[in-house]
Amino acid sequence: MDSGMDRGSKVGEGFEVKHKLNVKAVQAAKGPKWFSDGGGLYLKVTKGGGKSWVFRWRDRDTSKLRDMGIGPYPDYTLAEARDTASICRRLVIAGLDPIEERDRERAEQAAEMAAASKVMTFSKAAKAYIDAKVEPESKSDKHVAQWRSSLEQYAYPVLGKMDVADIDVPHVMKVLSPIWSVKSETASRVRLRTEHVLNWAAVQGYRDRFNPAQWRGVLSHLLPAKEKIAPVVHHKALHYSEVPAFLTRLRKKGGMGAKALEFAILCASRSGEVRGAKWSEFDLSARVWKIPKGRMKAKREHKVPLTDAAVALLEALPESDNALVFPAARGGQLSDMTLNKICRDMEVEAVPHGFRSSFKDWCREKADMRKDKSKEEDRIPYPDELSELALAHVNSDATRAAYARSDLLDLRRDLMRDWAAYCNQTGGKVVPIKGAA
Repeated sequence: MDSGMDRGSKVGEGFEVKHKLNVKAVQAAKGPKWFSDGGGLYLKVTKGGGKSWVFRWRDRDTSKLRDMGIGPYPDYTLAEARDTASICRRLVIAGLDPIEERDRERAEQAAEMAAASKVMTFSKAAKAYIDAKVEPESKSDKHVAQWRSSLEQYAYPVLGKMDVADIDVPHVMKVLSPIWSVKSETASRVRLRTEHVLNWAAVQGYRDRFNPAQWRGVLSHLLPAKEKIAPVVHHKALHYSEVPAFLTRLRKKGGMGAKALEFAILCASRSGEVRGAKWSEFDLSARVWKIPKGRMKAKREHKVPLTDAAVALLEALPESDNALVFPAARGGQLSDMTLNKICRDMEVEAVPHGFRSSFKDWCREKADMRKDKSKEEDRIPYPDELSELALAHVNSDATRAAYARSDLLDLRRDLMRDWAAYCNQTGGKVVPIKGAA
């Protein structure tokens, strides 16, 4: 040991606390040398200027001096080193070995961390489920983001760090109760997503009891039904009798957003399907628009028969190198808000999606124009199955869906032709569309 060490007559014995050092002295200390702070705490300075804290005491059994490194300076400040030395002194006085106690504590912490890493917490289960199921099957990145954000905001604060095996009804209620009445739609989605995550955990073997997030038989006895506290609000829609006049006004507006909205109405398509439409999806000679399954809500390819009115609208669009049929002014995809704003500016109680409802009602109530019936009571409404196919709705009846293999494209072509003809009339007269065949 360096001769500059302040040994004292009985170093480590009695642990007289003197606090000999101060911050400036520690900063200025040069070596090689040991500097005593008193109470068994030393600052060790090497020749190269490296500094570290050491606790020294005399072993009761062997009477030999023993050293325990506390840590380097300045990672450990003088105050922090003194705190550690104080703990070590109490251990020695109690007849314990500071090094052995430190090693035992570290081993326990390592064991706890290892055990914790094997626990399937709700947040880990949710992330695994989203990666395995939600993301591959999702219709959009936005949907995946909503899954993550809703669970992070509402479920994780209560369930996130819990072992999925321990989650029970009171825990799920703690998540849902504060938002069930005030944010009913969000709460309903959080409940369903929590149910999916816990079902995944059960299948993976992390749970062995009923799902506390399921509605029927569990939460249905504790929470009011969502429709009782927040009735379903449908998309605002015009009555189909108002659609022709609306289209007449819409065509006077001009602009790509107005063209996209008109096309969506003529094809009874969703806003996103039209805004993302690419020229490569269209066969104008065959008069068919094939929307790939990746852009469809039901994840199935959808064929839309194109009417004369729809083709005329497409052919009248300005030439462009853009792959999108209805690009925004800056070249990207039109936003949903663009189409919504058009409806607001035209001061109608409707949103773009609502025109699909107008189309559906027309199919149910209006005459089959192919029959050319003169009397209203003799006219035949279109079959519900035909309009559902036109709207690309998923058949909820599994048996019917299994047998409904045909897309009835030819029949739907007649349906969409009649819908376009109806939309293009004013005051009972059909208005020809420029360029229509």
